[in-house]
Amino acid sequence: MLEGLMMDYQLTLDKIIEHAARLHPNKKVITKLPDGSFHELTYGEMAKRIRRLSSALESVLGVKPGDRVGTFAWNNYQHLELYFAIPGAAAVCHTLNIRLNGEQLSYIIDHAEDKVVFVDGTLLPLYEQLAAGSTSVQAHVLFNVDRDVQTSLDNVYFYEDLIEQGDENYQWACTDERMASAMCYTSGTTGNPKGALYSHRSTFLHTFGVMQANAMGLGETDTILAVVPQFHAMSWGLPYAGVYSGANLLMPGQFLQAEPLAEMTEKYRVTVAAGVPTIWNGLYHELKNNPRDISTIRALVVGGSAMPRALTRAYETELNVDVLHAWGMTEMSPIGTVSALMSHHADLSTEEKWDVKATQGYPVSGVDMRICDEEGNELPWDGEQMGELQVRGFWVSKQYYKLDKSADHFTADGWFRTGDVATMSPDGYMRITDRTKDLVKSGGEWISSVDLENALIGHEDVMEAAVFAVPDARWAERPWAAITPKDGASVDMDALNQYLTAEGFAKFWLPDNYVSVDELPKTSTGKLDKKVLRKMHADGAW
Repeated sequence: MLEGLMMDYQLTLDKIIEHAARLHPNKKVITKLPDGSFHELTYGEMAKRIRRLSSALESVLGVKPGDRVGTFAWNNYQHLELYFAIPGAAAVCHTLNIRLNGEQLSYIIDHAEDKVVFVDGTLLPLYEQLAAGSTSVQAHVLFNVDRDVQTSLDNVYFYEDLIEQGDENYQWACTDERMASAMCYTSGTTGNPKGALYSHRSTFLHTFGVMQANAMGLGETDTILAVVPQFHAMSWGLPYAGVYSGANLLMPGQFLQAEPLAEMTEKYRVTVAAGVPTIWNGLYHELKNNPRDISTIRALVVGGSAMPRALTRAYETELNVDVLHAWGMTEMSPIGTVSALMSHHADLSTEEKWDVKATQGYPVSGVDMRICDEEGNELPWDGEQMGELQVRGFWVSKQYYKLDKSADHFTADGWFRTGDVATMSPDGYMRITDRTKDLVKSGGEWISSVDLENALIGHEDVMEAAVFAVPDARWAERPWAAITPKDGASVDMDALNQYLTAEGFAKFWLPDNYVSVDELPKTSTGKLDKKVLRKMHADGAW
């Protein structure tokens, strides 16, 4: 074999912050602070603080290469600094999901063996309550909090003190791209949460994946509003990609409500915003009631769950905002697909273009996909046949942390089994029809709960909808729908089924019952939690 004569230049995350400090020293991370004011920090200033923080992790807190360091925080400049400082010290940045219950949070802290946890002061009472059962943590570091705060935590440090004690000339300890850099746990809807352990190499390549033109196309002229939490699959990689591209980063802190998001978007002329559909649903209604100028947005990125076609249409026709559907998973760092139109779609009608944009989209460069039947046979990309979606690629997990490889999650030839059921069109657009556990099998026929939900949200009386399977003596399973109606509306089963029929759904797909709820149950990452609905039905709630 003749080897190439190219440098073996390590893909480590220190390269990102060094690049930003040299090329984009005056670009900023802007944070909405707990008191409602805004804090601005340039990348040049931030790079110096990150070096000091990496140094203090070693010299003050005794963090060693490979140690796990937890973060329990909102999206803010301190959390962004930790994204670089922790892996810069060759440790692992473990983002803790603030929406987990106490049992799950204590489990993942101890399972990861977090040595230190950084805690946002606005979340201190919540952390004290939830993490009371954890045993591995040796020190806590607080920020966004007064020094005279009363806390039950042991061995407490303060964030700015650490930075003051650090060395601005610190030499990065991350010398090998295969070192672990970060860790996220799945939301744990079934069984204990499972850890995805990222490397510097995988995170660096994922950063390229997010930045590429056929993905989010981030650049120096962008201002990115990162609504998706930093504890949710590393905020979809936006903190790394935003800094590397030289874009301004706007961090909303705990202000994830529609009104402050609308205010921030207008004030800072946001060009790219990323979040889950429930966020954008709320923002749409806020903007309809209280219009603001959001014309600078070139991409409203939506992921976490499917964006209803009706909501996409409303944003594009009423607000003139381009919606970019995306899909991924914690195990994928997370980006897998984006749904942008290609040149061969140019002659389609507007309605046909929305049909394309309602899919999860094509695999971004760096990710391979296939769909397989129950026997593991690969299915054709014809847009019709549904199969289990399987993936592999530069930033896809090959196994879970501290767990042996299992056939439930990984195939014998190395593909990750996503648990999603999907179709693939001939031109490569993936459409998720359901999660394997959420499909309704009625009389031997599959019914897609996702398709029904997306249609129902288009009804004028429906704010949110969740379709779930209930046992049936004759058909094995039948679909029911839980509805959150819009203000002043009521749930009318006949009217909703007539609406679905007019939308082209077969009679056997129509839900057997509709129940009205004030709020739909959701997982810690904002997805519909249908196991709760199934349990409520089993317990006789309706």
